[in-house]
Amino acid sequence: MKLKTGILLSAMMFLQYYIWGAWYVTMGPYMDIVFKGQNVDVAKGAAYSAGAIATIISPFFVGMIADRYFAAQKIMGVLHLIGAGLLVYATQMTHTSGFYWVILIYSLLYMPTIALSNSVAFAQMTDPGKQFPWIRVFGTLGWIVAGLVITQLKITDNPMTFQIAAGASALLGLFSFILPDTPPKANSGDNSLGAILGKDAFVLFKSNAYKIFFVAAILICIPLSFYYGFAGSYLKEFFGEGTTGKMAMGQMSEALFILAIPFLFNKIGVKNMLIFGMGAWVLRYVCFSYGSASATWMLYAGIILHGICYDFFFVTGYMYTEKKAGESIKNAAQGLFTFATYGVGMFIGTWYSGFVAAKYATSSINATTKVETIAHDWHTIWLYPAAIAGAVLIAFIFTFKEKKEIAAA
Repeated sequence: MKLKTGILLSAMMFLQYYIWGAWYVTMGPYMDIVFKGQNVDVAKGAAYSAGAIATIISPFFVGMIADRYFAAQKIMGVLHLIGAGLLVYATQMTHTSGFYWVILIYSLLYMPTIALSNSVAFAQMTDPGKQFPWIRVFGTLGWIVAGLVITQLKITDNPMTFQIAAGASALLGLFSFILPDTPPKANSGDNSLGAILGKDAFVLFKSNAYKIFFVAAILICIPLSFYYGFAGSYLKEFFGEGTTGKMAMGQMSEALFILAIPFLFNKIGVKNMLIFGMGAWVLRYVCFSYGSASATWMLYAGIILHGICYDFFFVTGYMYTEKKAGESIKNAAQGLFTFATYGVGMFIGTWYSGFVAAKYATSSINATTKVETIAHDWHTIWLYPAAIAGAVLIAFIFTFKEKKEIAAA
């Protein structure tokens, strides 16, 4: 791969995840301010579920339309340009229902661009196994920089976060048209509904170990949803406008731990990796539950544990799925795993987390200013995902048994 191509692809990945990091983390605090008195916790759960719905639908769009009829970089450019307009339009919404529909439509446009950006990158690489991680890490850097910029500007709950994301989306939309050409793959294989859903990977369910892992992966997305949906609102009570920058430490942790994954995967085996990952979920939410203004170290610990939570479970899960599937069905298997976790699992988790947060929220109106204040019993709320992760962890420890050669492949 030429140096110029590598620079273009790195810039593409940077902007792709800068956009997501700019509005996704701050959406919760933004909704707290804009939609007071509108059952905002349930609304936040619904808004974050939009990404899960889009993840379920986007494979059909990419597999049946984009890959077959359009150059990947061109359709990605169009989607980002339209998305920029929708992000600006979202800030004009004054009711949660209107906001939800705008975010849903935007998510339906954005989520396919993740697969499209990967397609553009892979198509230009001579050795994807070695080259892709170095390109993809710029996406993580983009997410981190977005958080630091928002913190520096002190706009965590401000509509400017969406406007900044819109500007980056418009820039990437235009930039996409100068990316290396990635022509459509009209005759590249089976594009049926079954193939897109990863039906070829169903053979993996003949393995009891993989079935147990698969169910655990869906269930662990429930505690993951609590973090994405409500950590921003919770931490803002302690860190104020510095919240987004503090949360970016989680992505820094993710980037650091991902470098250790290949070594640890071979050294301690897949089961221990997954156990460490799920154990970190439990510990993270215990830290959030018992953290306070006088024990902020627990809040920082909960944020930094994101690297272990995500990398040790999801990155390890992708690696385990690939090794279990083998070369012939690995693409179908990865698609099925993504569909089940970021689609089905996150959809369940986002709605459930919204209802839990609403259950432990109380509102009061100042007699003088008539301003409504909503307070949460965060201690109890965070115990829910801790308990779910703990239950999944215990069940996994006693039921998951994998062959030695796969465990330390």
